[in-house]
Amino acid sequence: MPMDRLILSKVDEELETSEVNALCFLCRDVVNRKRLENVVDGKGLFVRLEERGLLDNAAFLSQLLQTIGRNDLVNLLRTDRCQYTETDANPLLSDYRVMLYELHDDITQENLEKMKFLLENKLGRAQTEKCGTSLDVFAAMEKKGLLSNANLNELYGILREFDLQLAETVHTFIERLQFRPPCPKSNINEQNTNPRLQPCLSVTESQPSYPGDNVFSDSEPSAKPSSVDETDFYSFTHKPHGLCVVINIEDFKQSRRRNGSHEDERALRETFTSLGFTVEMHKNLESAEMKRLLVEKGRRNFNNEDALVVCVLSHGLKDCVYGSDDVQVSLRDLTQPFTSLNAPSLAGKPKLFFIQACQGSGCQGGSLPYIPKPEEVKEPQHLEEDAGAVQGETVPWDADFLLGMATVPEYKSFRDTKRGSIYIQELCKQLNESAQSNKMDDLLTVLTRVNRNVSKGVYLKYKQIPEPKYTLTKKVVLRYE
Repeated sequence: MPMDRLILSKVDEELETSEVNALCFLCRDVVNRKRLENVVDGKGLFVRLEERGLLDNAAFLSQLLQTIGRNDLVNLLRTDRCQYTETDANPLLSDYRVMLYELHDDITQENLEKMKFLLENKLGRAQTEKCGTSLDVFAAMEKKGLLSNANLNELYGILREFDLQLAETVHTFIERLQFRPPCPKSNINEQNTNPRLQPCLSVTESQPSYPGDNVFSDSEPSAKPSSVDETDFYSFTHKPHGLCVVINIEDFKQSRRRNGSHEDERALRETFTSLGFTVEMHKNLESAEMKRLLVEKGRRNFNNEDALVVCVLSHGLKDCVYGSDDVQVSLRDLTQPFTSLNAPSLAGKPKLFFIQACQGSGCQGGSLPYIPKPEEVKEPQHLEEDAGAVQGETVPWDADFLLGMATVPEYKSFRDTKRGSIYIQELCKQLNESAQSNKMDDLLTVLTRVNRNVSKGVYLKYKQIPEPKYTLTKKVVLRYE
């Protein structure tokens, strides 16, 4: 269902002319540039977006507004939830165009004049005089073929003449792209380009893809060769890769203390720091504080990050964990702030949740065809259960989520009070080993090994088997930085 015209009208009223121009610039990859030339207000832009089917829901417009810093208008869109139909089919703004907008945000009027002077010979005096902002300059350079997502040499050279920090932003962007899988070979003559400064973009990063671009019927063979497609893998090119939030609930008002959880906290911090994430630690949050923290993180701008990781260490039952106030927080409450609806800059990016908590009060026996060794049967001395008392809600599965549970529904998970939980310690061990291996195993392969190794043990005479649930659309490969 198309977006409510009344909501769009309210957004239009709040937009300044400079912001409309910025939005038009950001849309140059998804809307024909000639169709954008006569746009003077938000309403005109919305008509162009509707023509492209980009306002069938609010995801793309939310990303646009978030990029220019108008989170207040993003919140306005969210008030009309009945108009949303969540989908990951909408195109995302390319890193290239967002990077240009961020450069524009940092270019002073003095530096703008310097840039125009340096480009006058190539753009022409009449054209440079028409440029009122750096976005106008970038657009003029693109029109002349001096700037594109595959050619940033000219811009890099110009910026080096008057602002080394801005030039470094472009250089960092180019360097980051060098780590992406190579693009298919082409016959384009590149003898006059600097290969070090030539980014190689995959289709998903450089431009939006629309249904039908790579769709073939079974009545005739595809002309494209079958080979490993770089789009099989999520992109991890930013530094840092993303945010890792660890919520460790050790002390409760009524439930018993979760001794040993500090070891899980330490292991997660060390592991995800080594994997290139910014790690935040939060301890002993009450249920409302936990929800509020995750809603706040969902409003964060993830345009310059590749992924999100959330780890929760607590007591729990089926489909819920507990805050330090012994009040349940449903798994839905954990994931909902990060859907493509609520966090558009995370759309199409992996959102990884690892939950150390029980999912019930039952204890699993061992009926698998596995004969434990005598030392494995021996009961550990410091094991406890992460069980609770209240049942919660089921998880809404949106695209690109992974939820790694310490155990299957209805059963307990176990934690050594001195060495940490069985699941988290094995998870960190396998992530670290995979990050150093030459095999390039994806996360699901790693979690399968976690399942196998945890299932071999005997804990307080019982068994434990973790449970990954996922709606990932690509492979996640995590490597040491």
